[in-house]
Amino acid sequence: MNSAKPRQGEKTILQEDCAEDKLKNGILTLTNQRIIFEKTEGKIATLSKSTGDVLLDIPLNKVSSVYTEGFIIKKVVICMDDKAYKFGVFNTGKWAKEIRNQVNMNKVV
Repeated sequence: MNSAKPRQGEKTILQEDCAEDKLKNGILTLTNQRIIFEKTEGKIATLSKSTGDVLLDIPLNKVSSVYTEGFIIKKVVICMDDKAYKFGVFNTGKWAKEIRNQVNMNKVV
């Protein structure tokens, strides 16, 4: 997988510690070029978290749709090709809106 380090000209738009239904806990990052999900592992003894492997690195031009679902437990759903990833972020509406904005801005470029 690619590195989660910013590339030249890349800016972080949103970042949040969250969980994905199948990939479990990690840090979701939206940049002006891609969506990244890095695995995290917590250590109870030291109350610390460390980042691990990059589990997802999706260029924005590969995102086919973004929407929110759920009533009590809300998720932002990011679809590409035949896969859908469901993230339990704090503000699903904000995430969906920002991802759509970045995808649309990338189409113009």
